[in-house]
Amino acid sequence: MKTATPPSAFSDDAARWNAVSSSDTSADGAFFYAVRTTGVFCRPSCASRPPRRENVEFFDTPADAEAAGYRACKRCQPTSLPRELAIVERTCKVLDADPQQRLTLAQLSAAVHVSPFHLQRLFSRVVGVSPRQYQAARRADALRTALQRGDDVTRATHDAGFGSVSRMYDAAPAELGMAPSVYRRKGAGLVVHFATAQTPIGIVLVAATAKGICKIAFGDDPAPLEADLALELSEAQRIEDKTRLAPFIAQIDAYLRGSRERFDLPLDISATGFQQRVWDALRQIPYGQTRSYTEIAETLGSPRAVRAVANACASNPVALAIPCHRVVQKSGAMAGYRWGVARKVALLSAEKRHWEEAHASKAEAEADIDAREVS
Repeated sequence: MKTATPPSAFSDDAARWNAVSSSDTSADGAFFYAVRTTGVFCRPSCASRPPRRENVEFFDTPADAEAAGYRACKRCQPTSLPRELAIVERTCKVLDADPQQRLTLAQLSAAVHVSPFHLQRLFSRVVGVSPRQYQAARRADALRTALQRGDDVTRATHDAGFGSVSRMYDAAPAELGMAPSVYRRKGAGLVVHFATAQTPIGIVLVAATAKGICKIAFGDDPAPLEADLALELSEAQRIEDKTRLAPFIAQIDAYLRGSRERFDLPLDISATGFQQRVWDALRQIPYGQTRSYTEIAETLGSPRAVRAVANACASNPVALAIPCHRVVQKSGAMAGYRWGVARKVALLSAEKRHWEEAHASKAEAEADIDAREVS
């Protein structure tokens, strides 16, 4: 196994140049280098002819290199992840083998033969969450499955690998959106109306209680979306009612087509105090713009709570109404999205385009008014 590479190993240009000169694969993902004479940027391990030092400059991310005017090398493909995906796939198999296990980063890196620093950076970049967050999500899946199966809370807690009931209760609101006892009742006593519809980004399912919307989810087919709702709230009285949900779906369709920038939707969702603060901050992100997880954490006055912010975004049950799609990684990378990264990209692209078109039209109208006033 390779010796662990500390985060500071490639923090200066001299160390980065040494990595490029030796085609050090452990540096892949830590930084990228560009060659001024060719206009191309590469991974440190690229097998192309070594450039002259005076022609090289370094970047932290592919986005930074592209912003400086460089294009991706066709040989090492720095913007694609063929080799990285293989490493991440092996890592996920290790983590998926037993949701009860709690592997440290060192144990995980030993299992997949990659340095801890490189694995942490790579896994987070590809999957959108850290290995630790991934393990937490797997435990939450196991807890959810056990509760839906009808297991009592103590047994479900043990099977999910939480260690203790108190630890599980601390994590449950963020993972389930409600107390375990309520989740285990599967919505008993609730009346939930729902409907599905085709939208520009796939099928949307909207579900609502008497108090407001409790779920907005996207997928490629209505059947799995309805099955998920039935599994989560199997004891609730679920009624398909397209007429009742039509006004809500109309708002969503108008939003996706660019004729609406905000929602006027009553919500009925559970949240911890921290989740509510994060979700409120998300609603403050202007249409057509994005913020990083770090910026949201700083806005909340908790700059070290970046992971907690990411978890709050991932637990959002109402797509679009709480615009978690507008939160990206600090580097500008899309990170994960509960309803698919492709939808996140499509949403952000459409919002930016509609915003630019609207403001261009406004600028033209103001210019026309100014011209008439001058004449």
